[in-house]
Amino acid sequence: MKIVCMIPARLQSTRLPRKLLLSTTGRPLLQYVWETARRCPEFSDVVVATDSEEIAEVVRDFGGRAEITGHHHSGTDRIAEVVRRCFPDADAVVNLQGDEPELDPAVVSALVRELEHAGTEMATVACPILSPAILRDPSCVKLVTNALGHAMYFSRSQIPFTRDTAPEHFFRDGEPSPFLLHVGLYGYRRDFLLRLTSLPPSPLEQMEKLEQLRALQAGARIAVAV
Repeated sequence: MKIVCMIPARLQSTRLPRKLLLSTTGRPLLQYVWETARRCPEFSDVVVATDSEEIAEVVRDFGGRAEITGHHHSGTDRIAEVVRRCFPDADAVVNLQGDEPELDPAVVSALVRELEHAGTEMATVACPILSPAILRDPSCVKLVTNALGHAMYFSRSQIPFTRDTAPEHFFRDGEPSPFLLHVGLYGYRRDFLLRLTSLPPSPLEQMEKLEQLRALQAGARIAVAV
């Protein structure tokens, strides 16, 4: 299976403008993400997809490959433009967020294993939530899965809601909580990615500002590696 890693990158982040070029160690944040991707043997290519010539120049300076895109609603739409144009022979695509420099390559391997299953069109990753503070934080995305390991919903709110018990009850004794935190890593079969990005943004996607909800609301199954 030929798998391409795409890193969507835009200069003007909503929460922290220019964050991908920030550096405290002499190298920009984006370079650490690129180096993480290069350590993953599953990837045949690693490409930064950006609408910024400034970002593209930085990527080329540290030896990476950058492709310029138009302006897009989401990172998924951005990488789809590059995949359609540059990788007609790819089997699958991994979308690695440009602000995840500490991602363990083993997590990528778990995602790829999900993608290799017959019938899997889209996959992502989750881990148990370790504190009530993360559960309450709207910048931390939560999800619930069904018995087959497919995502049922993603939200910035607490899901599932605990009607009769305070959430803190589930974080005692060092046991893993039943709540799942979404890790911002996605894998797609190439054809599915192109079909998905041909759809307009969905109502739930626009309300939660979570692009994966476009796939769910369209009826797609998203496999989750935990």
